[in-house]
Amino acid sequence: MNSFTIQEINDVLCGEIVGCISKKITAPEQLETATETEISFIGNKKYEKFWEGSKACVAVVNQDIAIEPGENRAFIKVKNADLAMSQVLNLFAPSTPVFKVDIHPTAVIDDTVSIGNGVKIGAGCYIGPNVVLAENVTIYPNVTILDECSIGKNTTIWSGTVIRERCHVGAYCILHPNCTIGADGFGFRPCPEKGLVKIPQIGNVIIGNGVEIGANSCVDRGKFSSTILGDGCKIDNLVQIGHNSKLGKFCIMAGNSGLAGSVTLGNGVIIGGSASIKDHTTIGDGAIVGAGSGVAGDIEAGKTVLGYPAIDARDALKQWAILKRLVRDSNK
Repeated sequence: MNSFTIQEINDVLCGEIVGCISKKITAPEQLETATETEISFIGNKKYEKFWEGSKACVAVVNQDIAIEPGENRAFIKVKNADLAMSQVLNLFAPSTPVFKVDIHPTAVIDDTVSIGNGVKIGAGCYIGPNVVLAENVTIYPNVTILDECSIGKNTTIWSGTVIRERCHVGAYCILHPNCTIGADGFGFRPCPEKGLVKIPQIGNVIIGNGVEIGANSCVDRGKFSSTILGDGCKIDNLVQIGHNSKLGKFCIMAGNSGLAGSVTLGNGVIIGGSASIKDHTTIGDGAIVGAGSGVAGDIEAGKTVLGYPAIDARDALKQWAILKRLVRDSNK
């Protein structure tokens, strides 16, 4: 791993150095486990109390920090320590797995595939007819991309991912291992003669630019038209996005959350872990759904909801407090 002086790190962060150290910094680490040659972070004032007991020689901190670094230690003061942390981690990040050849000889690639400059395709991949791979796409081993899909420039697709026919992924996206794009939506109708009849899912999935989708997450194709993920959406592991759902820009969905079919999310919506959203629900711009909540109706823009069924967060907290008192009093 690379090592850097404090000045070299600050050249990237453009912060203010307070204190002095001469040793090279070998790695970033959390406060509790950092060693004398490692850099750490204090992104919130409540963590200031842990600095004295930490062995880290340097910390990236917010400008309003109330403590001093101490002898032979230093702070790099920045406007936002959490954002600066991402820059430091990039400095120390190890290289990604190496491709010895750009296109592995065991990859099965149809003759009609369009391959841009700098594309890398790993062992055991299958790329179907009329697929378009823009420049600098990286496809790790054992990925399947079926007919008539397109992948935008500088997108990375990790092993085990399946992108089914006619789906489109934008530029600068990351698809983590084993995610599935374009599987059939969950569409069945009861029939007296046949039991459950499958409703054909003839749409596709369209994913914008800068989208990241976590491992083992699924985005179902539309029954009609498209399931759409807007630019900059970030989807955690084990997330389900149902058919014909539409996500605006920069939405966040945490792990184990799910959208039923035809859900609409505005821009900047945040869905907490294990939250469930009923079909044909609309959630307005900037709304927040707390972890574990169950949303059964539309939510206004900017509103925060909690609970099952989900209600205004302040009302939910009041109800929980009252319930806690009732249980306590009943046990007296």
